[in-house]
Order: sequence, then structure tokens, then C-alpha cells
Amino acid sequence: MIRPQGKREGHWVLPKGALDAGESSEQAALREVREETGLEASTIAKIGATRYVYTWAGEKVFKVVTFFLMRCDGGEIGAIEEAMRVEVADARWLPLDDAPGMLAHKGERDIVRQAATLLAGQEL
Repeated sequence: MIRPQGKREGHWVLPKGALDAGESSEQAALREVREETGLEASTIAKIGATRYVYTWAGEKVFKVVTFFLMRCDGGEIGAIEEAMRVEVADARWLPLDDAPGMLAHKGERDIVRQAATLLAGQEL
């Protein structure tokens, strides 16, 4: 989980961001996890997507975010590149059972519950 810059202590979200040119949603998710957490990961399964609307510079933005269940393959949690510190204040592991109660957004809480269900049904 990450705490975005400018957000209060205890405001946790899942890593996410925009797709770069030519990137698939899976490639973008892996890149965002690396950039925002310091961890190298590989994809296990697609979990699902959330949809929401926010306002940026006076314009409404409609966003769809696709989430993937990933396995940590290396890196160090919180080893965030200095350039990403403008976006990310903190990154840390949170227990899966605690995560739904700690995430700031309902859609992300639902995604974590879906991940827990996937994990319960698979031997990884």
C-alpha cells in the first residue's frame, strides 16, 4: 500500500497510474508497483477494475483502473526513486486481513477482498 504525498497519516491506497504509450494495463501496473513501492513483481491474475470520477483543473475525469494480483519477486518496500517522492510519501506492507479496513477508497477495499478470495482458492 502507498500513502500519497499530501495525504494524512493513515490514508492508504493501492499503487496505480496512467498507461504510458504502447503499454498494456498489466505492464503499467507492474511499472507503477515498482515506481511507487520499490518492489519488483510478477502478475498472478487479473482481479478486476474500479471506475470513478474526479475533478482535475476544473475538468471532470472519468477513470478506470485495472488491478492485478501480484507476487513480490524482489526489491525493498519503500525504496522509492527520488523522482517519485513528489507522488508517494510512504509505502509499506499491510496484512491482507487488515487492508480493507485501512484503504481509503471503497473500490480498492472491494479489490482487496477479491484478491483475498482468489488467494483462498489457489495454491500459489
